[in-house]
Amino acid sequence: MKLYSYVVAEDSGFAPNPFWDYCTLACCKQKIRKNAKEGDWVVGTGSIQKGNVGQNKIIYVMKIDEVLSFKNYSEDSRFKKKIPSHGLIEERGDNIYYYEGGKLCQRVNPFHNDKNMEDDVTNGRKVLISNYYFYFGRNAIDIDPRFLTILKKGKDGKPGPSHKSNFSVTFIEEFIKWVEGNYKPGRQGDPSNFEQQFININKWKKKRCN
Repeated sequence: MKLYSYVVAEDSGFAPNPFWDYCTLACCKQKIRKNAKEGDWVVGTGSIQKGNVGQNKIIYVMKIDEVLSFKNYSEDSRFKKKIPSHGLIEERGDNIYYYEGGKLCQRVNPFHNDKNMEDDVTNGRKVLISNYYFYFGRNAIDIDPRFLTILKKGKDGKPGPSHKSNFSVTFIEEFIKWVEGNYKPGRQGDPSNFEQQFININKWKKKRCN
């Protein structure tokens, strides 16, 4: 069992996507998606960027129940609602990759472009699925001082890039015990950046194939 901790730079509801009864990570954090396995945990912490909840806070915790390929994710009926469409929640849909004519294609969406697609494809075409998760969003919780080492920091001591996963099994078990003992699973709040609605589909990033 491993735990992957990283800083959620922009908590928009896209990555992770906590809607439709599943918390999914289908885009961004390519190295985590490439290496994480069923039974592992992912923790997203706050950023000091404008519009974020600040450091020393937890935005979400999820247990990985399934790891799907882009193809299987795109074709699974459970995740049809996560295909981007109009609506404040619907536009956050992360089911943006599918195969057409043997090529991996990216659906029209307001968040990812060809550079993002290149990163996602290069580092692993996997989607992390959880139906046991704690998503707090803008209601992010303070990290118990015992577990502050979970934070991924840069050399300047501020929330940093990449991820952290060098935790002992004992640490992971104690951390999960603390979360489960104090909070209810499921979505406990909206994303920090949840007001904008990308109504004009003509301005969305266009479909492309690789």
